[in-house]
Amino acid sequence: MTDAQSDDRLRELLQVGIALNSELSLDALLQKLVEAAAALTGARYAAMGVIDESGEGLERFVTTGFDAEQRAAIGELPRGRGILGVLISDTTSLRLRKLSDDPRSVGFPPNHPSMDTFLGVPVMLRGVAYGNLYLTEKADAGEFTVDDQEIVELLAAQAAVAIENARLYETATRWSRQLESLHEVVRSLVEEMELEHLLDLVCARLRELIGARLAIIALRDSGGGGDLTIAAADGDDLEESMVGSHLSRTHSKSGRVLERRQSARVDALLDDPEVDQEEARKLRARTGLYVPLIARGEAIGIIAVHDKLGVDARFSDGDLRLAEIFAARAAVAVSLSERVARDTVRRVIDAQESERRRLALELHDETGQALTSILLGLKTIRSAGNDDDAERAEAAVRALVVQALQDVRALAVELRPAALDDFGLGPAIERLAETFSERSGIETMVEASVDGRLPPEIETTLYRVVQEALTNVVKHAGAEHASIVISSRNRSVAATIDDDGRGFDVGDVRAGALGLLGMRERLALVGGTLAVESSPESGTTIAAQVPLNATAAGASRPAS
Repeated sequence: MTDAQSDDRLRELLQVGIALNSELSLDALLQKLVEAAAALTGARYAAMGVIDESGEGLERFVTTGFDAEQRAAIGELPRGRGILGVLISDTTSLRLRKLSDDPRSVGFPPNHPSMDTFLGVPVMLRGVAYGNLYLTEKADAGEFTVDDQEIVELLAAQAAVAIENARLYETATRWSRQLESLHEVVRSLVEEMELEHLLDLVCARLRELIGARLAIIALRDSGGGGDLTIAAADGDDLEESMVGSHLSRTHSKSGRVLERRQSARVDALLDDPEVDQEEARKLRARTGLYVPLIARGEAIGIIAVHDKLGVDARFSDGDLRLAEIFAARAAVAVSLSERVARDTVRRVIDAQESERRRLALELHDETGQALTSILLGLKTIRSAGNDDDAERAEAAVRALVVQALQDVRALAVELRPAALDDFGLGPAIERLAETFSERSGIETMVEASVDGRLPPEIETTLYRVVQEALTNVVKHAGAEHASIVISSRNRSVAATIDDDGRGFDVGDVRAGALGLLGMRERLALVGGTLAVESSPESGTTIAAQVPLNATAAGASRPAS
């Protein structure tokens, strides 16, 4: 090569360096780089392989010299084996007259053009390898020269700086987008009243920032079941039926992660024994991130993200950290929503009980006294004359008034039994069972072993649960016998209601049916739980349990 030719190449190299350093898009920069390398050396084909975070493979492979049809025919990008793998591990320049003569060569995939001459140069900065430049098929069937190697090494040195700048710019841009999205989510925590909309926003922004195919938020079943319910989902090929469907707590990766309360990254769902493979097939998922939602020390749900978009579907540690940040915000939103919902239910129930007490007192005192006065007035009418028709009319009216008086007193007891306020849960349940047995004809046994008074809120809750359970026995069970057991031990109190009726399939009953949802919501307000056991023709058992230390503050409040 003449001095003039050398000067021309150096000037061209300088111009290329300026162009590279002005490019902030990494993909555009890599494309310019391979095109410049091919032009400077007269190579027919050129490629740039960008090394992934593990340092063992390629995350990008940009080429020039191939048309779209050739790239499609070749198929998947190289995995960094053979001569490419040698350059990744050795990070030294390599010139070959004929690729196939090197024992480390592994050949080419189908439909790949034939290549003989080869020049490979590492792209490094401060001892860190960003990737390698690969050049093949020198023009005029010549070999790559020392001058070619030197000019490409100079190009690679400039390219390393440009690549680092482009990566820094991409990182800064990505951080800016992350901060903007986090700000949007945090702002929505204050402004958004609907939990569903907020969770949709979290899914959409997280999927967008990570670059995933699918993002899901599943919450613990509030109905007391063992499953997780998908509350929000976002994806390009999302099926509408996904929201509202269930994930097993015991047989899914989501459930295991929730149980351990530790995030997990799975590079291949097919190889993970904790993954429900049928569930993975339904989601068409290959990889996954799983992050539990933890609020106030309680695991309340999980975020699952599947399939990184691009050549490599695996997620990075950075993706996992970002998902954990979003999970923390989502957990706050869910916890706040649940607390607001519980507070709303509590206020409604308190208002109901207060109104029931007022109506019960009014019925007992005012309406009852009015009916009693009517009875006394009828005596006065009868004493004023001896007419047989008047006597018969007085008897008929008396019967109606007596029946009305009994109904009013029974209604007052149903609304708010005085025994519950005056004597406590045990006597109130005994009176309830006695009235129930008289009206329904169902023989009812009560066993109450509660020491002293319970906090008023717990007494009211358990009384209403027993009351609702007995209503179900009359309406649905067709039972002949029922039993109520109230017991307290180990700092908890339990109410168990059994009947010998026709029973039902618990799995087929909706959460809101038979008043079960109302029972669970009442019990949840005092930290309690509800269990239902039943099957066709075998009767039903409803068991409510409340920890006595869960509502210590409620003991000092009046019953509501």
